[in-house]
Amino acid sequence: MESFGKKRRVGSLTKSLAALVAAAGMALAAPLQAADTIKIGFGMALTGGLAGAGKGALIAMQVWAEDVNARGGILGKQVELVYYDDQTNPATVPGIYTKLLDVDEVDFVVSGYGTNLIAPAMPIVMQRGLVFPALFGLAVNEKFNYENYFQIMPAGPEPMTDWSRGFFDVAMAQDPAPKTIAIVSADAEFARNAATGARQTASERGLEIVYDESYHPKTADYSPIVNAIQARNPDIVFVASYPPDSVGMVKAATEVGLRTKLFGGGMVGLQFASIMTALGPKLNGIVNYDFWVPEPTLKFEGVEEFLAKYQAAAEGKGVDPIGYYLQPYAYAYLQVLDQAITAAGSMDHAEIGAYMRDAEFDTVVGKVKFAPNGEWAKTRVLMVQYQGIEDNELATFTKQGTRVVLYPEEWVSGKLNYPYAE
Repeated sequence: MESFGKKRRVGSLTKSLAALVAAAGMALAAPLQAADTIKIGFGMALTGGLAGAGKGALIAMQVWAEDVNARGGILGKQVELVYYDDQTNPATVPGIYTKLLDVDEVDFVVSGYGTNLIAPAMPIVMQRGLVFPALFGLAVNEKFNYENYFQIMPAGPEPMTDWSRGFFDVAMAQDPAPKTIAIVSADAEFARNAATGARQTASERGLEIVYDESYHPKTADYSPIVNAIQARNPDIVFVASYPPDSVGMVKAATEVGLRTKLFGGGMVGLQFASIMTALGPKLNGIVNYDFWVPEPTLKFEGVEEFLAKYQAAAEGKGVDPIGYYLQPYAYAYLQVLDQAITAAGSMDHAEIGAYMRDAEFDTVVGKVKFAPNGEWAKTRVLMVQYQGIEDNELATFTKQGTRVVLYPEEWVSGKLNYPYAE
């Protein structure tokens, strides 16, 4: 009995040791598995005012991750995207990025969509010395001056003025040149920045500002604003607005019959398929910023292949079905990060940041090189004019000639129809 008892105890001990070894093996396996993954974290507007674009950006980013993982990952590691809905609410951003870094332990963070959602993350990434690719922020780094901030929107090295420079270049090239301008903007960070740049450029070009007002972002009726502008009889009208108010301003301009020579400039949302199809012919004559349109001068390598993948992935998901505006850049800012990590050959943020500051990148939106402030070294904010729109069909906006490029000169694809009032 004693011998049997010893054997049973030895057997139990052996099983216990085996279990401990197995448990230790499992404990080791988890970190090893994690080490084979690069985790990229971000917040994104999946609800709220910017959700229409944010959802499409997320799909574009997922297409990028699939492409990268299919080719074997980055540095031999598979990529995992970790993200949360920021609800288009800046107050949610600090908590999201703190959780991504402290709880989810992501390796890199990138920004969500838009100026108002990028700025609240800046103190967190700066404190930790992280590289921070950003998605469409206007002049965010002007007040932070952070060396590892890299902004994919092609605003240019002087973003506040580069943003609207094309609008003024187009206007002042007309004969006779305009003499007066109205500036109207939403009372929100992006729009304030855009309006500040417009004021500066207007002053440099010798234009008299006859109307300069902002409105609450939740304004419902824009007719009084347009009537007030009309009463000042400006030669041109620059608008800095978000999607809901861009729609309101276009409708009000149509209903009031705005008499001006050039109208538009900084209206976010007019690039979205849902808004273009809703407004249809009301868009004719508007000159507004854009970043990619299906014109022959903008056939960058890889962009059409990306758009085909995006459009297939977006089908039936209630997002922008064509994805011309934000989506190529959401893919491109991850391409930049990918190329920088690969070139550095490590996950060290200091090395990656140093490479990003000096290198030129090949992306689906063309060549990208950053200025010292993290903006594009050269502006490529397009000014396009909506022309010849006769219906509200989506296919209309996929055709060449519907949004002709007027600026910058090297990308021009058509001529201005002038003035807007006609």
